[in-house]
Amino acid sequence: MKAAIIAGGFGKRLRPLTDVRPKPLVEVGSKAIIEWQIDWLKRYGVNVLVVLAGYLKDKLIEFLGSGGKYGIKVTYVIEDEPLGTGGALKNAEYVLKDDIFIALNGDIITNIDVSKLISELRNSKALAAIALVPLKSPYGIVKVSSDGYIESFIEKPLLKEYLINAGIYAMKPEVFDYIPEKGDLERITFPKLAAEGLLKGVVFEGYYWRSIDTVKDIEEATKELESGLP
Repeated sequence: MKAAIIAGGFGKRLRPLTDVRPKPLVEVGSKAIIEWQIDWLKRYGVNVLVVLAGYLKDKLIEFLGSGGKYGIKVTYVIEDEPLGTGGALKNAEYVLKDDIFIALNGDIITNIDVSKLISELRNSKALAAIALVPLKSPYGIVKVSSDGYIESFIEKPLLKEYLINAGIYAMKPEVFDYIPEKGDLERITFPKLAAEGLLKGVVFEGYYWRSIDTVKDIEEATKELESGLP
């Protein structure tokens, strides 16, 4: 099975760390983000990694090589200019169009069961399935009684009534008819698929998921991973 990692962005919010390396090579805990991703994807049968590279692409190629040291085959598809998340995938159509594949953002660490995502897609008319996770509040929550007394404080709870895009997708080859040469999946492809009833959402609760967007995310994720969550 193939998985495409969208890894061409500039990682501006992680500067200065990303001044000298692409975002997937930023270390969280003991490993780079992309190493966490490889270990996770291999557990679910991914044996070919397609790295969609752009910014500081030579650093990614030097780091991963052929993938042999990680027990996975790595191939690269290079964008000469920023194409957006959709354009980056479209640029790799010739590599990915032979079967259902996984696509994911290059800044997430998770242990979500992607085999469930693929199964849900395969058994539906949808052309793509999005992993959805409950929103984690960035702030602590205060519960107040009807007469105005504070009852409790809850530190950054999961808001299960609100679901967010986890940045992990299972896709059928036919989805490329909906993906632009330049532009984002989230703004162009997914709204079109949803309007035609061809986009499935699969909810994952009880799994670890973290998007690494800021230095604070690195610090918090490092503590979480050291506790052995995944």
